[in-house]
Amino acid sequence: MLNALGIIPARYASSRLPGKPLIDLGGQSIIQRVVAQAQKSSLSRVVVATDDERIYRHVLSFGGEVILTSPDHPSGTDRVFEAYQKLDLGAEVDCVINIQGDEPFVQPAQIDALVQLFAATPPPQIATLVKPVLTEEELRSPHLPKVVIDQRGQALYFSRHPLPYQRQHAPEQWLAHHRYLRHIGLYAYRPDILEQITRLAPSPLEIAESLEQLRWLEHGFRIQTTETNLETIGIDTPDDVARALQFLQSQAHA
Repeated sequence: MLNALGIIPARYASSRLPGKPLIDLGGQSIIQRVVAQAQKSSLSRVVVATDDERIYRHVLSFGGEVILTSPDHPSGTDRVFEAYQKLDLGAEVDCVINIQGDEPFVQPAQIDALVQLFAATPPPQIATLVKPVLTEEELRSPHLPKVVIDQRGQALYFSRHPLPYQRQHAPEQWLAHHRYLRHIGLYAYRPDILEQITRLAPSPLEIAESLEQLRWLEHGFRIQTTETNLETIGIDTPDDVARALQFLQSQAHA
């Protein structure tokens, strides 16, 4: 059985929603809901990695495992790697799953789909999820990155712009003539690859698109994708909080 470690990076500072992990959603904080969902998966262990004492104490209060990390990390991936180092698990871990701390409804099946990829020989370097684009709104939204993959399901490119460009069709007809995929920001890494990618300097494509995964592609790392049809609700703004509460209410009355 694979030994898969789940790490949830959670920072207090957020330009649009300060203290986001601690926001109450129907009686539980966002970070508590993320932890609960992750614990339903096949992960061997789930750990929160935070830079803030308030989040640290809160996670302990509901019985979660948590590690304090530096406040200076430029990305969640760097925070995940520091937490992994502090756990000092060595060769025991087959893969590390980076679970977004603002995804309170992440599905255990989505986590499991990534873990299962590491049963392959050889296992992937990095893995992530893709989901079919279903609406024009999704296709045009710069907040929902799109991904182009090859015949083996490996990522060729990620963009905030719809790709590919269909020269022979008007943009409003693109969805009818091509199957677009968007990226779901759940990552899995081999531990040795996680260490390597945290040493990389920011790359031109990453800076242009503001997408960290382009740094890895530009440096020659391979990202395996697997498809999901399950939806999640990320929390970035007060409007997202309202949407998440509506979702909770609809689930309660279902």
